[in-house]
Amino acid sequence: MKRRAKYSLMGKYCTLVFASLLILLPVLWMISTSFKSTPEVMNGKVTWIPQNFTAEAYVRIFQDYPFADYYKSSILITSVTVAFAIVFAVLAGYGITRFRFRGHGAFLTFLLMTQMFPSIMLLIPFYKLMKTVGLNDTYTGMILVYVSHTIPFCTWMMKGYMESIPTSLDESAMIDGCGRISTMLRIICPLALPGIAATAIYAMIQSWNEFMFASILINRETLKTLPVGIGQLNGYYRIQYNDLMAACFTASLPILIIYVFMQKYFIAGLTAGAVKE
Repeated sequence: MKRRAKYSLMGKYCTLVFASLLILLPVLWMISTSFKSTPEVMNGKVTWIPQNFTAEAYVRIFQDYPFADYYKSSILITSVTVAFAIVFAVLAGYGITRFRFRGHGAFLTFLLMTQMFPSIMLLIPFYKLMKTVGLNDTYTGMILVYVSHTIPFCTWMMKGYMESIPTSLDESAMIDGCGRISTMLRIICPLALPGIAATAIYAMIQSWNEFMFASILINRETLKTLPVGIGQLNGYYRIQYNDLMAACFTASLPILIIYVFMQKYFIAGLTAGAVKE
């Protein structure tokens, strides 16, 4: 039995190592290519370690391309989208789990149905709507589009987490004189911080990486986001691979750092409410 358990453990570790390599190899290749010189990238030889280690690609993406504007646009749009998504998701999650109102089930069904339609199906309606109200090619229009996409799933995440918080805490707080808003802000929200953090990470990843709507709804170069800017590096006749990999690495680094430090909250928020006791 001990030998069988030992072999089983070794098999699990081997599987995890193999899966990790499949995930990390493209990332390592991206980092390696970003530190290569242009002649080395274009010679066609496969080398994991750069022969002439240089950071010229990182300098070039900010000097030759407006990546500073792309970063500013992505940070602004993502920050505002996350803030709005968190506020509405917390309010909706609290209301769904604490109140039983007419149309409660229909509202939950509606939230699920919004996730069933492909995003490209909404592209033309969003474009026509934004153009009609004069919000096309603006930060406000992009934020409204992103908020409308992130709120439904963020609400489901908050609903699952708030269901794990017993309603007896609300009743105790109200007996002590707290109103509904005060109870939510002082009692429920502090306990729901892991779920709020997980929801914020999800909204951040969705907004930071979104490409399709940003490429259609924004035309001004200074307002474009990072995914659109990276896509533009894919030229018609030539692709500067070291510049492209440097841009991809710098764009993914902020989200990677945030996720590494907050992954426990993300996992807690996704699994909350999965088991009922």
